[in-house]
Amino acid sequence: MEWKTLEARDVHAAYYGEDVVDGLSLVVDSGDFIGIVGPNGSGKTSFLKALSRALKPREGCVLLGGEDLYALPARQVAREMAMVPQDATVSFGFTALEVVLMGRNPHLGRLQGAGPGDLEMARQAMEKANVWHLADRPVNELSGGERQRVIIAQALAQDTGLLLLDEPTQHLDINHQLSLLEMLSGMCSSGMAVVMVMHDLNLASQYCDKLIVIRKGREFARGTPAEVLTSAVLYEVFGVGSIVTRHAVTERPHVIFLPTGDGVAALTGPRVHLVCGGASGASLMRDLLERGCYLTAGVLNLGDGDEEVGRALEIRMATEAPFSHVSEEAHLANLELMREADAVVVTDLHVGPGNLINLEAALQALEWGKRVFLFSPRNIEERDHTGGRARELYRRLLEEGAVESADREQIVAAVVGEGRESS
Repeated sequence: MEWKTLEARDVHAAYYGEDVVDGLSLVVDSGDFIGIVGPNGSGKTSFLKALSRALKPREGCVLLGGEDLYALPARQVAREMAMVPQDATVSFGFTALEVVLMGRNPHLGRLQGAGPGDLEMARQAMEKANVWHLADRPVNELSGGERQRVIIAQALAQDTGLLLLDEPTQHLDINHQLSLLEMLSGMCSSGMAVVMVMHDLNLASQYCDKLIVIRKGREFARGTPAEVLTSAVLYEVFGVGSIVTRHAVTERPHVIFLPTGDGVAALTGPRVHLVCGGASGASLMRDLLERGCYLTAGVLNLGDGDEEVGRALEIRMATEAPFSHVSEEAHLANLELMREADAVVVTDLHVGPGNLINLEAALQALEWGKRVFLFSPRNIEERDHTGGRARELYRRLLEEGAVESADREQIVAAVVGEGRESS
């Protein structure tokens, strides 16, 4: 099927005279996997309805292949795009197969019944949606998740170049959620386009190539998941604090929402990198998170006490193999995290030949103009296992402007700018 671009231009849509979509635009090309996210009531579903010819814009327009979507015959539109609503209702006792075969109607002539080719298309669609075994079951006897997969199969049987889906994973268990999204991702790789409203930001991050964040009917942000899913954006849009890390496998953003009401703040404070180890940074991690800081750490050996705490908090870390000296690769990763930070805190870790380079990295951060703090409840002399080289680097850090304190609260307050820096 020849691909036809879908384009929304400055769309305004309303119910009873009140705009719920306020000036949204979008271009959907072949192979796009676009996620629309935002709080409840932000206009996500209404915008999807405007794209699907179900809610005519009050202002602006939606174009399919350069033509006004709302001026095209309904059957022609149905050959080009399929819509999966959030809660599809099916009347009467149709079987699952009969419902899926309804997706073939746009391709049939007037009074023409479904033929062997249509039945084969329906079977393939049902197998993709994992509902072929339900073919003879009445839809009104299926569970919510099973019905949802039947409606998805119906859309697949429609054989269009564009799928619009409103919360398609809402009634599905995690296995079927992942199966569906993997299938949609594969179809996008083959040229199909998908526009999907999602509530689960982590699923949207892992599968969508582009995200649009909507707040109060207007676009707040758009871009790749890495560009859009930041703590600042999530706080502004959803009103909650979060830690945004990288998924261990896909390296896409992974969001951890912080609880509210127990003193945990939104991550609107500075970005802080911890040079720690041997559990010397664990308490600082919690303190800084509570003050709204975005944390990174490194270089930490896998299995180290601080590495285990950091992994539990899912903060970004530069890591090294257990009991190994810091490699050049890990050192460069550590420097990159420091480069992203506003401040670096060096804890009272023990320093040996294997991790001495972490102090050199802190000195480099000072040269970049970063604020560097030395948390030292124990003297460096007690922790230097390098024959004096660690003490020399520590002295240079102080001479170059690092701020030292043995008081954890003073360090935390100085980092977040709540009090006078103490030495």
